[in-house]
Amino acid sequence: MMIYFDLFLTFLKIGLFTFGGGYAMLPMIQEEVAAHGWLNQSELINFIAVSESTPGPFAVNIATFVGTRTGGIFGGLCATLGVILPSFVIILIVARCYQKFKSNKLVVGAMNGLKPAVVGLIAAALLSLSGTVFFPQGFSANIFGTAHFYVSLGIFAVAVVLAFKKLHPILIILLSAVIGIIAGEIGIG
Repeated sequence: MMIYFDLFLTFLKIGLFTFGGGYAMLPMIQEEVAAHGWLNQSELINFIAVSESTPGPFAVNIATFVGTRTGGIFGGLCATLGVILPSFVIILIVARCYQKFKSNKLVVGAMNGLKPAVVGLIAAALLSLSGTVFFPQGFSANIFGTAHFYVSLGIFAVAVVLAFKKLHPILIILLSAVIGIIAGEIGIG
């Protein structure tokens, strides 16, 4: 019974104290999931990949996956409710008050201050997760002799190029998955 309460409160805290969507939540999700011992870093990266590849908001998907893995279906419901409840309540309040305060200097200043913080949180998550993706056994000079490193780097490079060419993100995700499957099947991933 305590696990459900822990899942709810943990994801409530994540939903309440992060701004900018699911990617901005990644550092806090990483910290909380590791602190509770619910998933290891490799499992979390897999859940992030699945959460990004499935329909729906990233934060809801990751909360549902972690909650279900940790506490079954009811755990998934508790984690999901926890992560969406703050946004739901806040958006109700903001929608009610925004027209009245949208030109207020404090509101404009707060929004301008949150934007770079969100970009910073996303960059921190990118750096943290990329270490696990590119260096799964830790960093050493030997990593540059492994096929895993070059396959991961190649998939990353293809995804970046295709993103700048404005290819639809779904196609990039599908293509990356296909490349990863092929690499795994032929033993180089």
